[in-house]
Amino acid sequence: MALQRPEWLKPAPDSVVADNIKLGKWPWIDAVHLFWTVWVFMTPAFSGGYDLRWILITLWSYPLFLLLYAMALLAPRRSAPLCALAMVVLSLVLLRVYPSGLSYFIFGCVMLRANRAIGTGQYLIEVLLLNAVFVALASWIGYPWQTIAWVPVLAIIIGIIVNVERASSEKDAALRLSHEEVRRLAATAERERIGRDLHDLLGHTLSLITLKMELSRKLFERDPERSRRELSEAEQIARDALAQVRSAVTGFRAADLAAELASAHLLLESSCVHLRYAPPPPMPAWIEAGLSMVLREAATNIARHAQANEALINLEGDAEAVVMEIVDDGRGGVAANGNGLAGMRERVAALGGTLEIHSPRGQGTRLKVRVPITAATTPLPEPSPTPESHDVTGSHEVRT
Repeated sequence: MALQRPEWLKPAPDSVVADNIKLGKWPWIDAVHLFWTVWVFMTPAFSGGYDLRWILITLWSYPLFLLLYAMALLAPRRSAPLCALAMVVLSLVLLRVYPSGLSYFIFGCVMLRANRAIGTGQYLIEVLLLNAVFVALASWIGYPWQTIAWVPVLAIIIGIIVNVERASSEKDAALRLSHEEVRRLAATAERERIGRDLHDLLGHTLSLITLKMELSRKLFERDPERSRRELSEAEQIARDALAQVRSAVTGFRAADLAAELASAHLLLESSCVHLRYAPPPPMPAWIEAGLSMVLREAATNIARHAQANEALINLEGDAEAVVMEIVDDGRGGVAANGNGLAGMRERVAALGGTLEIHSPRGQGTRLKVRVPITAATTPLPEPSPTPESHDVTGSHEVRT
């Protein structure tokens, strides 16, 4: 029987760990900062040395600090700062007898913001107030002036760096969400426009065809020639309507590739990858819809994993085929197979085309798709339902 995690180890929906999961990161990536707690064990080497009192205090205070740190990452946004304040209080209580606790103070100052929605100015004011309390208490106890000076400096500098990095990560996440929302709203607006156009077109046309058919039925015995003429006109109206419907649907689908190019530009530029591309050439709508899906997956993988500085999307078409090339100068090293690449191959194969990939390690990736215009139109298959997808611009499995 599998062991269940205690309730207090389950992350709150608005906790730091939950945010990391939403961003596709390792939930406990912030635990890497605990490396700096090595100073807890090194401080005695520069002060009074290791003795029994230091060992006993460390045995209970360090696990308590780790518990508070974990709770700051797991707790909801409203109560997470209380765990950070508890670290500060723990350090100040031990300040007279345990200089190693200065590390707890710095961690408490850094974690004070956690995932709270406050500005840098308010955070700095809170940290300055805590450091004022530390300076007053340390001066009263008799700490060396060097210690009294560098602890506030470290707390403020490290706090600003860590929290600016977190704020940047939050903005990137919000930007990615806005990209998806813009894409969704654009698709919804286009569907509504097409729906209105089809409603107006078919409503008028079907009404006209109905009138022609009723008139033909009434004239069938009295004036057969006129009845046949009405039927012929109704047939022509139906053919014209079918052509207009096809044109409207083609216009809806033809916007896919242009929209994906614009979306890829936003996504890559926000990831500090400069993208160069040109407007797509005319091509059949069924090819354009399939290439759009390939482009979306490739652009997402470049942004997430290629570590590229520049990317190029080139589209060329003639009477025989449409060719799309996606090139980046990232780390390369793409494996020949994988779920993501397999999904792309399935889509391209459904179009009757071929996919080539060249990805020497450390030299970027070149992905080339060629679709013959004479290929038979087949429905695009949905990718296999797997939780992982292979990165087309890196050697790791990525979620798509």
